[in-house]
Amino acid sequence: MTSVPTPIPSRTQYVLEGIKHRILTGQLTPGQALVETELAAQFGVSKTPVREALKTLAGTGLVVMSQYKGVTVRMVDADMAREVYDVRLLLEPEALRRAVRRGASLDAARDALARSDRSADTAERSLANREFHRALYLSCGNPLLGRLLDQVRDQAALVSAVAWAADPSWEREAAEHREILRLALDGDADGAAAALHGHIASFVHRAFPEAREEEGHQ
Repeated sequence: MTSVPTPIPSRTQYVLEGIKHRILTGQLTPGQALVETELAAQFGVSKTPVREALKTLAGTGLVVMSQYKGVTVRMVDADMAREVYDVRLLLEPEALRRAVRRGASLDAARDALARSDRSADTAERSLANREFHRALYLSCGNPLLGRLLDQVRDQAALVSAVAWAADPSWEREAAEHREILRLALDGDADGAAAALHGHIASFVHRAFPEAREEEGHQ
């Protein structure tokens, strides 16, 4: 049987994933300029796929396009963190509650947690953290709810990258992840949702204390 070759990602997608990875792992920092010619040279492509990739990243909120400053990595402040985490607090615990009540498989969450625990590399641990949270809500039974959370996923990861650079809190969050997963696997939908809500809220409060006052009205 002739094997079907794996499709090669487009150059734009290749550049998009490359820039996103650099942003979310802290190689490109908030406020840093993204120069098309430099990125094109680094990725070995023309400026066109770089330009298209940057437009897409602007749409997801990871970069900002300005007539005067050009393209820069989005700055992270308390207002931005509060906006993103408001959405997560409203939607993510409910999505997990529904996933547990449906008896959805949480194998992907368990795998992501194990991968995070094994990793000594900050970038890989950050990516595993993103996958853990996504695995909790993706099986909620409502694809639209999953897509809404996916839309803020990159911005949430950017907030986390900035917070971890200032104050690495991996061990505490890993312990919270284990408790969330334990409750979910035990079938305690409300307990898991409450633990996840507390986990999300405490993170943004620790990282951005100035966001606490308004966040407390949730």
